[in-house]
Amino acid sequence: MKSIDLTPLYRNSIGFDRMAALLDHALSNDATGAGYPPYNIEALDDNHYAITLAVAGFTQQELDIQVEKGVLTVCGNKREDEDRKYLYQGIANRTFERKFNLAEYVEITGADLSDGLLTISLVKEIPDAMKPKTITINQKGNVLEHKASKKDDE
Repeated sequence: MKSIDLTPLYRNSIGFDRMAALLDHALSNDATGAGYPPYNIEALDDNHYAITLAVAGFTQQELDIQVEKGVLTVCGNKREDEDRKYLYQGIANRTFERKFNLAEYVEITGADLSDGLLTISLVKEIPDAMKPKTITINQKGNVLEHKASKKDDE
């Protein structure tokens, strides 16, 4: 697969280094478990999100949720029940790993398992230092001109 050249983006942007890695990952042919388990991603409001995965048949002990370096990983490890003898087994009963790339400042606030659905709550909390701020303009004139005019007066 051909990679995308993001050089024009880097000429006019600062701090988007992670974007290239995200695009390469999204465009790569990673077909391992591509459709299982099915999931939804919801925007609850401007800063709150929810990821819901259909994990019917999994218990809380068989599920693992981890976040590392901006990647949320949800794993399911279904234990084999050797006491059961199936005549037909149509319910998915397989181990899975699903990964989600998180934007900067997105944090996991909780997880709930109910009726076969695992819902992970997320919130985007931008630090005050990163929020837009208004810069006041000094109206006393250029500082360099001011110093130069003082030297001329002497």
